[in-house]
Amino acid sequence: MELLDRTACYRAIETRDSRFDGRLFVGVTSTGIYCRPICPARTPKFENCRFFPSAAAAQEGGFRPCLRCRPETAPDLAFWRGSSNTVSRALALIADGALDGGEAGIEALAERLGLGGRQLRRLFQQHLGASPLAVAQTRRVLLAKQLIQETQLSMAEIALAAGFGSVRRFNETFRALYRRPPGALRRKPPARAESAAGVTLRLYYRPPYDWDAILAHLAARAIEGVELVETGVYWRSLGLGGALGSVAVAHRPEHRCLAVTLRFPALGALPAIATRVRRLFDVGADIETIGAHLSRDPLLAPLIAQRPGLRAPGGWDGFELAVRAILGQQVSVGAARRLAGRLVALCGESLPAEATAHRGLLRVFPSPQRLAAADLNQLGMPRARRAALAALAAEAVADPHLFRPFGTVEEAIQRLRAIRGVGEWTAQYIALRALRETDAFPAADIGLLRGAALIDGKRPTPADLIGRAEPWRPWRAYAAQHLWAADAAALAAGEMIHG
Repeated sequence: MELLDRTACYRAIETRDSRFDGRLFVGVTSTGIYCRPICPARTPKFENCRFFPSAAAAQEGGFRPCLRCRPETAPDLAFWRGSSNTVSRALALIADGALDGGEAGIEALAERLGLGGRQLRRLFQQHLGASPLAVAQTRRVLLAKQLIQETQLSMAEIALAAGFGSVRRFNETFRALYRRPPGALRRKPPARAESAAGVTLRLYYRPPYDWDAILAHLAARAIEGVELVETGVYWRSLGLGGALGSVAVAHRPEHRCLAVTLRFPALGALPAIATRVRRLFDVGADIETIGAHLSRDPLLAPLIAQRPGLRAPGGWDGFELAVRAILGQQVSVGAARRLAGRLVALCGESLPAEATAHRGLLRVFPSPQRLAAADLNQLGMPRARRAALAALAAEAVADPHLFRPFGTVEEAIQRLRAIRGVGEWTAQYIALRALRETDAFPAADIGLLRGAALIDGKRPTPADLIGRAEPWRPWRAYAAQHLWAADAAALAAGEMIHG
């Protein structure tokens, strides 16, 4: 599927308009190559151009990636999410490996999303111009290409990290697509010093990006021994598939990216860990589109103008975020953080010293199994909240997919509310942070109600705020982030309106 307005698309590549980077790819029929709109190469003739909404569509159309503009480094935008949250959920599951088994996994993926395989394929063609399987394969190839050029991993390690079933398949794919072996794409010979320091991967975003705001959010909630913010870098421990390690995330504004340095013994987990970092730091947000939509509200517009790059931070892990939400019920952020620290000290697994470069990382957040087996009476919490944590852990043990996208946002909320101790506020908060539902909106949150009072002059009821937020759909989660930010700023300045 090509974008319809060929003239507008051609104008974007003629002017190398960075606003279209990640939104648009151009395939050149005379060379068989596809490029980003900002490619420095000479602009091709109009009649030789085909335009695509995704890299996967261009590759499925028979074009190979450009070696100059490197499509693998384009920001991974989701500008179509407003019209298809189903595709958004499907992509999140694909990033978690839902289609690693190939075509056979499409029906299972569709079933988890509450629709048929044919309808899922149609939605992918409509919004991305490619099939779900083509999207999964393109992501794998572009990740491998990025690892070849940005890391010093061996080709065998890259094949494993990118999710190829074998080195042979990896080599065959690159010879077919790039017309050369993968090793020929490396600009300098590898040195093995990287293995000791960890693997560093860049995750590119579309500016503006309010790094200070997202770092402040994480610092205020950092659990002792598990995560910390130091000299502008976010550190955290991690456990995945029985292996333990750590990750450090730094901002590289000159490259419009986050530098993610990973120490982890299982390279095959790299795509899943990169997905978690993207979710936590909201790398894929098309912040200009979201801001333009929310700014239609004249009362909300000043907040958007004050913080044009504000993101909606996600959760590192669905279960962890749900535990944090329960710990945070009716207490301050600081109190919830201290309770989480006690929980980690009680049942979090110790992190080996060789798994991290920072002495402050001592433990890994407890798994559902470890929390379910722990004696929570030592936490000093109300009995009802301890029971809610136990019920949550039991549900997560029984259903490992409990905190992955499933069906519509309404179905996800209903599913979460079925867990003992999870009410409407908690379910909406989990949907916003963990499931990355862009329209989740915990309207009963006191910070949102106070933030709404700042723009409307009086504090609304939760029902009033839901009605007030109707025009903000499908980006209510981002509106919530702006209200929270306004509330925090007013509290810090001592200017809160009491109503």
